[in-house]
Amino acid sequence: MKVNPILLEVFKNRFSSISEEMGVTLTRTSFSPNIKERRDLSCAVFDRSGDMIAQAAHIPVHLGSMPLSVKSAIESVKFKKGDMVVLNDPFKGGTHLPDITIVAPVFAGRRKPSFFVANRAHHADVGGMSSGSMPLSRSIFQEGIIIPPMKLVEGGRIDRKVLGFFLNNVRTPVEREGDFSAQIMANITGVKRVEEIIEKYGLKMVDYYARALMDYSERMTRRLIERIPDGVYEFEDYMDDDGISEERIPVKVSITIKGQDAVLDFSDSSPQVQGSINGVYAITLSAVLYVFRSLIKEDIPTNAGCLRPIKVKTKKGTIVDAEFPSAVAGGNVELSQRIVDVILGALSRAIPDKIPAASQGTMNNVTIGGVDSRNGRVFAYYETLGGGMGASMKSDGESAVHCHMTNTMNTPIEALEYAYPFLVREYSIRRGTGGGGIHRGGDGIVREIELLSDAEVTVLSERRRYPPYGLFGGRSGAKGKNIIISDGKRRVKGGKFHETLKKGDVIRIETPGGGGYGSIKQ
Repeated sequence: MKVNPILLEVFKNRFSSISEEMGVTLTRTSFSPNIKERRDLSCAVFDRSGDMIAQAAHIPVHLGSMPLSVKSAIESVKFKKGDMVVLNDPFKGGTHLPDITIVAPVFAGRRKPSFFVANRAHHADVGGMSSGSMPLSRSIFQEGIIIPPMKLVEGGRIDRKVLGFFLNNVRTPVEREGDFSAQIMANITGVKRVEEIIEKYGLKMVDYYARALMDYSERMTRRLIERIPDGVYEFEDYMDDDGISEERIPVKVSITIKGQDAVLDFSDSSPQVQGSINGVYAITLSAVLYVFRSLIKEDIPTNAGCLRPIKVKTKKGTIVDAEFPSAVAGGNVELSQRIVDVILGALSRAIPDKIPAASQGTMNNVTIGGVDSRNGRVFAYYETLGGGMGASMKSDGESAVHCHMTNTMNTPIEALEYAYPFLVREYSIRRGTGGGGIHRGGDGIVREIELLSDAEVTVLSERRRYPPYGLFGGRSGAKGKNIIISDGKRRVKGGKFHETLKKGDVIRIETPGGGGYGSIKQ
């Protein structure tokens, strides 16, 4: 069969639209503000081997790692029609425990699945030592309930024993059950849509064009790499700390470009640390996929083909490929951003006109939990905050946006104050925090929340010690700042802290600006 370019475009859009519709279903039927409002979720379609065919325009750190979860599910469970497998184990394809993946098979007259659909959503609490399940932990056992690949739905029916066991280990079971139901409905939507295109075109043609789409993405990625001058490009940056000690933590990459192939070696990065900023291999892979896909101008599908020309080397037991049972809650959100920073930093030495300065380099994770004094209900709030994007040769960086490995929205103030015992005292752009240069970095954000009930607060953030770098004479972006206001007194906190606050206390987060590009003297 010869590839028809018109049909290739048709199938590209059909597969992508399935992922997008799954995302709409999940967003509209979920319970938690984190999924419904912030859209902290991702959906994708996979072939029978678990290779990604297409994804929705969701969250890079989810989508680059989700294929490893799907493959883990395929290896662990024998799927039957109507089954769905749930997992969150970071050492079996997950990222961190709050990100729960549900995988569903698509059968097309065969004994084995012909395709899979899957979605991943960040649940605002999955148990663990602190509310919100993003703790300053030293072990994964402190971070929440660990779910290996197991059937949540069997033959079209939810296994209430499995679901009940999970709900008995979280702080907000009603919200969690609602979000699980939304994830299941999203997969039902995806399965139905894949079945429809198989019915219209036939399994042979659908399977053929799925593989053709991966081949197309591979060709376009090779074309990109071929335009990068051959050579070895290195870069090093640092994590502020791990929340346990104050030692800076190096993240290093060496990129070798040769013809149409690229090798990224992270082996010289720091050994895994005590605190929770370690990342599993899936995190590193996600960051690599994100950067190289972002450099391709053409509207190609993001799928398994993008990674075929790229080899990612790590060393087991390092911060970029941590081993069980290391703490990993912050690897997904904080380390992933630094990995992007070092990849872009290395590539800036090869293709300076294509690479921006460092963006804010953190997701500014805030979790707040306790008992709402207004109604006696337990609550668990989680949010990441945007900041400044790095400037480039062409333009200033965007201000007050989510950068790189996150692609979520903000929780609207109205939704925030409705769902939680909070009063938002300020939500503004942090003016003047972008680095100077021929083009300025984007500015960060100020978010100030007054607690209307006693609560425990955990913050995992970065770029409080080492600012986002500028490029080619551009200045660094401003560092972030975390402040507690209690009884009228302001206390500056570190980048990572856990504290119990009382009603009337205020948590203020000032996020970093992006780096500037180019020297004004030039």
